[in-house]
Amino acid sequence: MTAMFTSVRTARHMVASADQLATQAGLAILAQGGNAIDAAIATNAAIAVTGPHLCGMGGDLFALVHHRGEVHCLNSTGRAGSGSDAEQLRAEGHTEMPFRHDIRTVTVPGCVDGWFALHQRFGTLPMAELLEPAIRLAVEGFPASPLLVGAAAQVDERGSSTLGHLLSQALRPGARVRRPGVAQALSAIAEGGRDAFYLGEFGEGLKTLGGGLYSDDDLRQRPDWVTPLRSSAWGVDLWTVPPNSQGYLLLGSAALASTLDLPADPDDPQWAHLLIEAAIAAGHDRPSALHAGADGEALLADISQRGHLIDTGKASGRDVHSTDGDTTYLCVADGEGTGVSLIQSNASGFGSWLVEPNTGINLHNRGLGFSLAPGHPAELAPGVRPPHTLSPALATRGTELASVFGTMGGDGQPQILLQIAARLFHHGQSPAQAQQAGRWVLRGPVTAFDTWTAPEGPVVMVEGNAPTDWVDALSVRGHRAVHSPPFDSAFGHANMIIRDEEGFWSSGADPRARVGSAAGA
Repeated sequence: MTAMFTSVRTARHMVASADQLATQAGLAILAQGGNAIDAAIATNAAIAVTGPHLCGMGGDLFALVHHRGEVHCLNSTGRAGSGSDAEQLRAEGHTEMPFRHDIRTVTVPGCVDGWFALHQRFGTLPMAELLEPAIRLAVEGFPASPLLVGAAAQVDERGSSTLGHLLSQALRPGARVRRPGVAQALSAIAEGGRDAFYLGEFGEGLKTLGGGLYSDDDLRQRPDWVTPLRSSAWGVDLWTVPPNSQGYLLLGSAALASTLDLPADPDDPQWAHLLIEAAIAAGHDRPSALHAGADGEALLADISQRGHLIDTGKASGRDVHSTDGDTTYLCVADGEGTGVSLIQSNASGFGSWLVEPNTGINLHNRGLGFSLAPGHPAELAPGVRPPHTLSPALATRGTELASVFGTMGGDGQPQILLQIAARLFHHGQSPAQAQQAGRWVLRGPVTAFDTWTAPEGPVVMVEGNAPTDWVDALSVRGHRAVHSPPFDSAFGHANMIIRDEEGFWSSGADPRARVGSAAGA
């Protein structure tokens, strides 16, 4: 495939995100003397304004930080409100969590708490300075991206009534979109901290909308610094967030794949087959294994014993009983060697299609990860976090940062990252090469969140810019492989920064994001 872009390299600072306006916000903070953590907060705040179809202050956040030779891990995902009642949902006839239009799928958003936790531990500039670029974008307006316009066109009539102020502006690419309610909320937290958000107008509106679902104590809960998971593959240590994240699937599948005889050419269909087999071996039991209380180390140990499940010649044919995930991933590295791998999400295209009435901030639907099966370890319950698709990643060599990387993509995030990791660390490809290469992803029949729960099992979607023989060759091996459009968002907006052989930071822009960018200073 002819390269569309080349990697960007710098000796000092690098920011990569799915929106060039957000990338510029992060660079501005670095230019003001901020560090990678400051820049990551500013970048996320900016894309929370410009990318409401991906993320926002009504969503959740995970982050990995490499700082002075150590990896730190933040879980800032929200918990179910104290009024949550699985039995009531079952009595109404629900067998799974409502996907849209239901406040009970909205866990307390963790994004803003995540910003403050990161800032308190690692930040150097005042929070007001970090939020200033985002406030300016919200007040003055920003050009609607093609993906925002496309996502707006998918909202149903009921969702259009709640999201009307936003959707009425995002009518064509380049149209000016202003978000005064978001500016109001950002200004409040710049002056009054996290309580100005959770116990202020946003929190009051959330409680009103919930009608008893949330209490003041629910809105006082804080994020957790947790021990990250680590595994080795292809000469690096890979790091991710433990459960409730599904990130362990990246580590487990990469460890399995690193024991296989991968072809030297990643365009070989055997390369795709072996990685698909590793991903299925690692993830086929995810619905029963992943919950907030799961032991990530034990899950990895279990996966490490599954090499015999991989058939190198054909699809294993295992029975896996078990619309795209809209998320944003960004990463920053600075001249001191600090790196941030941050992922933030509404879950699925504007999330629940509900908005908090005082600020107009759209609310995620991350509670869709809960189970409604009685006694299931991930059953909806008050104060519990749901299973999460979000899977930020980081790689080290010894104590040195090798890469920060991640993607959006619902259930498919670990599969996309498996391919990225193999290309970066096993084949030595540049970020631009890894981003532009065609991908495969396992997909359920309805949404990007039913890969492992559909009775018929997942289909292998093959991106249109992948090698032309992949679909036929995978089908011959017994996979249910189908063609998809080239450079499609269903295959993720993958961003990454690596330390190259000369010691420079190197990054690239994923063309699937349309307006994504990577820039150095």
